[in-house]
Amino acid sequence: MVWSRKFSIPVATLVALLALFASCKISYKFNGSSIDYTVVKTISIEEFPNRAPLVYASLSSDFTEKLKDEFSSKTSLRFVERDGDLQISGDITGYNVVSSGVNSSGEAVDSRLQMSVFVRFVNKVNSTESFEKSFSSYQTFSNQYTIDQVQGELNGLLIEDIVSQIFNATVANW
Repeated sequence: MVWSRKFSIPVATLVALLALFASCKISYKFNGSSIDYTVVKTISIEEFPNRAPLVYASLSSDFTEKLKDEFSSKTSLRFVERDGDLQISGDITGYNVVSSGVNSSGEAVDSRLQMSVFVRFVNKVNSTESFEKSFSSYQTFSNQYTIDQVQGELNGLLIEDIVSQIFNATVANW
């Protein structure tokens, strides 16, 4: 009897833990996506033309490539030219510089570079997740610099932020 009492508590604990783990499903996704790869296998991303009044020559291609890179690095979806299970298209609709801060004499001391992108997302597997939506971002810079001096760096930050917003809205399902 002494032997069974010594081992009955650890055995009961082990059985309880095994039952707990068998009944729970723990799923970790380190890339932030929540894609069911058994039904969603492909993605198509169209070029995002720059339809903003202010045009920066490489903005369209830089944005589209960064968006494709984001999905390529964070998902296992296969890229197709068109008609993917997930389809992303849209336009760069806004790209402008505005004054954002003034000093005591009313002179602008800061400017803001703003970018807006309109996105059409089609989920052919679950149409309730499809949407049309605008995403935007801005970066502030000192008027000590011209837009030409900071535009390359700021564009990278704007694109990164908007691409992250689009990724989260389309496949992260927060």
